[in-house]
Amino acid sequence: MLQYSLFILVIGSVKSSPQHVSLRLSVCGTSKAPVNDHDKPGKGGYAAFLHPNQEETYLMRIISVNTNGIRAAARKGFFEWMKKQNPDVVCIQETKAQEHQLGDPVFSPDGYRSYFHDAQKKGYSGVAIYTRHEPDQVHHGIGWEVMDYEGRWLRADFGNLSVISLYLQSGSSKEERQQIKYQTMDYLQPLFKAMVAEGREYIICGDWNIAHKNIDIKNWRGNQKNSGFLPEERAWMDELFGPVGMVDTFRQVESGEDQYTWWSNRGQAWANNTGWRIDYHIATPGVASKARAVDIYKEERFSDHAPLTIDYDYDIETK
Repeated sequence: MLQYSLFILVIGSVKSSPQHVSLRLSVCGTSKAPVNDHDKPGKGGYAAFLHPNQEETYLMRIISVNTNGIRAAARKGFFEWMKKQNPDVVCIQETKAQEHQLGDPVFSPDGYRSYFHDAQKKGYSGVAIYTRHEPDQVHHGIGWEVMDYEGRWLRADFGNLSVISLYLQSGSSKEERQQIKYQTMDYLQPLFKAMVAEGREYIICGDWNIAHKNIDIKNWRGNQKNSGFLPEERAWMDELFGPVGMVDTFRQVESGEDQYTWWSNRGQAWANNTGWRIDYHIATPGVASKARAVDIYKEERFSDHAPLTIDYDYDIETK
């Protein structure tokens, strides 16, 4: 954690209220820092200036969001908002579109490269990555038909860092889908363990469709028998963040309650903040320790999920 005596200069245009443009780095520990516009050519991030003659630090910004249909989110202003955030990488889940259907210029914002892994079934699932940096390599799929047929895994490599857009299955529709979800969990866990041991840094962004702890779901008592909060799913998360060695990056910075990323469209879930935290940046320990600021953006609604933004004190390697 940053523990310097410092003052902060936010570079960029201030377009929101102060609580959404300030970056606070604790002098003696961790502090939550809301994030918003941060214009710095070629780097991205706020600039935290230390004492004179000390090196300035820029933060890498990564956003994850389930758009529940990228075309619907675009009509609601998602890409206009995205550009204002000046992110380095954006991971999108549930695009519900084929790449050839995205010819409108709104889907090709200036300064960004885009990559897609579509589901074979039209109008279903699908993931994407937008980035201001040219990746060394892009991997479309994971090499396992259960995931790849539905377009649920897309990886971009930048030097020693890989950023992955993941859309884990939901089991809420029927028992068959829950069993496929369990199969996927069993398939992924050894892969995640190997990632930690590899020495490479990974940030796996996405909709994991599991709330880990009671603090991550408003009505935890009433959902213990529902997909997304089943004992088996939560135990899998315990193992992921325990023996496997991955890190829930958001909780590295923010330990508070009522931090949700998804709300049912039924009833008054949004109005009452009856939500679930099922969207994550799950990372290897090295890069996870570089997390400096987090934000769940709720001032506008682009889908039933809110964008999750995390800033890292990490210099993304580019060609």
